[in-house]
Amino acid sequence: QVQLVEGGGGSVQAGGSLRLSCAASGYTYSTYCMAWFRQIPGKERERVARINSAGTIFYADFVKGRFTISQDKARNTLYLQMNSLKPEDSAMYFCAARSGDFCYAAANMYTTWGQGTQVTVSS
Repeated sequence: QVQLVEGGGGSVQAGGSLRLSCAASGYTYSTYCMAWFRQIPGKERERVARINSAGTIFYADFVKGRFTISQDKARNTLYLQMNSLKPEDSAMYFCAARSGDFCYAAANMYTTWGQGTQVTVSS
C-alpha cells in the first residue's frame, strides 16, 4: 500500500513562492503517474500538474510558466515549486498517485491520495 504525505504549504503574499513536497512510502509502483491537484471548498479537485515514471510532464494552463513539478526518485518524493503565486492559487493541494504511466486528468482515476496541504496567497 502506497502512502503519500504532503508538506510545504503555508501562507504567502502574492508574487511569492512555495515548494510543496509529497513523500511516498510503502509499496512503490514500478510504473506510475503522480499528480498535484488542488481544491477550493465547494469546487471539484482540478489537476495542476503531473509527471509519470518516464518523466513526461504536463501542466494545466493556469500554472504554466509559474509552477514546476519534479521528482526525486532516490527519495521517492514529488515536488511542486510554485512561483509568482496569485490569490486565486489559494487552495488545498493534494498529491495523488496511480500505477501505470498513463496519466488521467480526472481525480477519480487516482487510487492513492495524501492528506493535503493548505496554500493561502494574500493580495
